[in-house]
Amino acid sequence: MNSRLLALIAATAASTIYGVNHTIAKGLMPNVIGPYGFILLRVTGAALLFWIISFFYPSEKIDKKDWFRIIACAFFGMVLNMNTFFKGLELSTPINSSVVITLSPVLLLILSAFFLKEKITWLKSIGIGLGLIGALLLILFGIKTQPNAPNIPLGNTLFIVNAASYSFYLIFVKPLVAKYSGITLMKFFFLFAVLINIPIGFTEFSNVAWLELDFDAIWKLAFVVVCTTVLTYLFNIYALKQLSPSTIGAFIYLQPLLAAVFAILTGADKLTPLRVVAAGLIFLGVFLSTRKRKGVVKVSEK
Repeated sequence: MNSRLLALIAATAASTIYGVNHTIAKGLMPNVIGPYGFILLRVTGAALLFWIISFFYPSEKIDKKDWFRIIACAFFGMVLNMNTFFKGLELSTPINSSVVITLSPVLLLILSAFFLKEKITWLKSIGIGLGLIGALLLILFGIKTQPNAPNIPLGNTLFIVNAASYSFYLIFVKPLVAKYSGITLMKFFFLFAVLINIPIGFTEFSNVAWLELDFDAIWKLAFVVVCTTVLTYLFNIYALKQLSPSTIGAFIYLQPLLAAVFAILTGADKLTPLRVVAAGLIFLGVFLSTRKRKGVVKVSEK
């Protein structure tokens, strides 16, 4: 099995876990744990696991010039990204979250044009516009509240911040994955993420009645730490060694389908006509904005 195929499988597995996570994490907040406390638990557990795993791998020395980029990756990938997503998930719904975050490839294109000077064609501009219109439909004209979602517009807005933050993370991390192993990067990313998240989430973390948690809550918390955090970040780091950030971003298409099916089957959410229209606009926008011209091959992909 060639390395590119393995990378594609890894990216698919990560998207599958993320799709299921929309409903699992939503079911824990805020009754079991608050979103910021949840993120502190998530990054602390992941940091411990990555540092334990790192003892079985050769130690790598980090160049001084790379420390700023590592801290930036921790902030955008494990602090701003995670906190805005989980807070948004507490306020909004699993299907909304999975639809809005599909804007990541569009936002990644905009940021790449700004920072990497990539050219945006008129077709990609149309795609960007359609994607943003779809997101605005959900924010401005969607259901404002429902029993498990107290502020859907604000939650959906936080999902856009989450998508932008993840796009920044993909841009910052790409040069590092070609230089260091995934374990080395993850152990430092999550170490800095713990330090930054402590003042943000300690109060909510300390308010959890840990000794009174039932098995249902425990396995869901463990799923988020082990699967949604450790496994998905390892899968994506491996995939990034073979694929471009824009290709990785395209796998986010799978999340709305998987998240919607899982949420509907478990009774955590439901489809509405507006959500279907908004999702269609976002998907079409992402397709147009990330479509490659025939005969053009990106040298960054293998």
